[in-house]
Amino acid sequence: MSVTEVLQILAGVGILVYGIIIMGEALQAIAGDRLRKLISSLTGTPIKGLLVGTVVTGILQSSSATTVMVVSFVDVGFMNLTQAIGVILGANIGTTVTGQLIAFKVTNVAYLCAMCGAALCILGQKKRHKQIGVGLVGFGLLFIGMDMMAEPLAYLKTRPDIMTIFGDHLFLAFLSGLVVTLIVQSSSATVGLTMAVAAQGVIPLQTAIAIILGDNIGTTITAVLASLGGNRAAKQAATAHVLIKVIGTLVIFSLLPLYTSLIELTSHDISRQVANAHSIFSFVVALLFLPFVKQYASLIKKILPDDKSMEVLGVQFLNRALIGASPAAAVDAVRMEMIRMASISLKMIETCKTLFETNNDKLIAEIDRMEANVNELTHDTVRYATDVGQTGLPSDLSIILSSCISGVGDIERVGDHATNLSEMFQFLQDHKLSFSEKAQEELREMFDLVISTLTRSIQALEDEDPQLAQQVLDLEDRIDYMEKTLRAQHIARLNAGGCIPSAGVIFIDILSNLERVGDHAHNLVMLVFDIERIHNRTSIGKG
Repeated sequence: MSVTEVLQILAGVGILVYGIIIMGEALQAIAGDRLRKLISSLTGTPIKGLLVGTVVTGILQSSSATTVMVVSFVDVGFMNLTQAIGVILGANIGTTVTGQLIAFKVTNVAYLCAMCGAALCILGQKKRHKQIGVGLVGFGLLFIGMDMMAEPLAYLKTRPDIMTIFGDHLFLAFLSGLVVTLIVQSSSATVGLTMAVAAQGVIPLQTAIAIILGDNIGTTITAVLASLGGNRAAKQAATAHVLIKVIGTLVIFSLLPLYTSLIELTSHDISRQVANAHSIFSFVVALLFLPFVKQYASLIKKILPDDKSMEVLGVQFLNRALIGASPAAAVDAVRMEMIRMASISLKMIETCKTLFETNNDKLIAEIDRMEANVNELTHDTVRYATDVGQTGLPSDLSIILSSCISGVGDIERVGDHATNLSEMFQFLQDHKLSFSEKAQEELREMFDLVISTLTRSIQALEDEDPQLAQQVLDLEDRIDYMEKTLRAQHIARLNAGGCIPSAGVIFIDILSNLERVGDHAHNLVMLVFDIERIHNRTSIGKG
């Protein structure tokens, strides 16, 4: 085999991998916010996780990307190990779609797809049209890469002694599949290369299946690497992924002659047989593990016990691995971190209410600690969101990300108002001032209304519920009305001599700060309406 032929094979593999990558990126961009919603539903039951993992991987065109997401989600507590195992099983099925596509011998159509896709990329006026064009180019490159490998690989027909080594030593075939996948970081590429070799008739189906089994273990390396910087839960998820593949491989290897006979019945074309071997392996593994997911999760936790001393410090959801694995997942991570920050700010306002009711000045230190935490989270979240925004997000995700950044700013301001309230309490204490019973009752009413509004605002963000968001807008109007009413009543009390003037100024400042908290709760739920508009626009576009 000449140097040119070797280079042609390597170029074919490269084009195949590149086609997989850009097709996955285009599908992500086209799916946009629908993919974010799908990813955010990954925390369901194992069966739901299996289905969602299959669909998400079909879109991402990479089980490695999905498993990196799973490891990241487990790392930040977004899903537990039982749920993660279901998604991993689905990802294993979803990644076999690429092999099934490659098995179609449609090279001429592929060239046409690449040509039409390139035309859309160049001439398309809308961003969506350009994304579809990129997807078509990626689809075409799958087959163009396969076609490039076919001619130089025909050389192996003249050297059957080379491939006989693999036929006589199936473990070598297994190792070759493992090593190649470790190098190219793509199980689909290894499957495509195996199909190209098998199509030349130089290796039997059984040898090809042994290579595919090695490929299935090799693909776990990405999740393992992603877990190295994570906590014990992330390492548990990666271990579960590895052992699923190892156990499944051992089962199939022990029944290899029988499994080969089964695959031969599925098609007369060896390329399709190889693709089917990859798909059926993943289905068999899913059927083996799905009924025993909880028991398997318990086994993993015995191998790697939970770290009970683990405490979440700083950001919780902003795993940087998500930015590369799926920008849609990274955007949702920003949303989740924003909601977590909002919950801390809510607790600050609740603590302020308790502070004024109990006169327990020890709570001031707790408010200051939470304020410092919110400020740090704000800085880290905005920096992470900026990095996500530089990945070239589709317009709908870009809108959501921008709204989240604005929301983070509103939450930080809620924390500032809580600090202002604690300082006002301190002023009252230092100057031995107090409010009348009527003023104290009015403050309790104002605090309760503001806390209720902020609580519903956070819930609306979490559920992405427009009806609940509308309730927040209505409550914010009530806050404005109450602030004006109580201010007027208090000024009347001051004029009547029923209140100390210096305490009266503080009372009005408290009302003003609480009213501003209501404004920020109002601003936060506007994200819910942004998401609703995106969904409505998408539905109209599909119609």
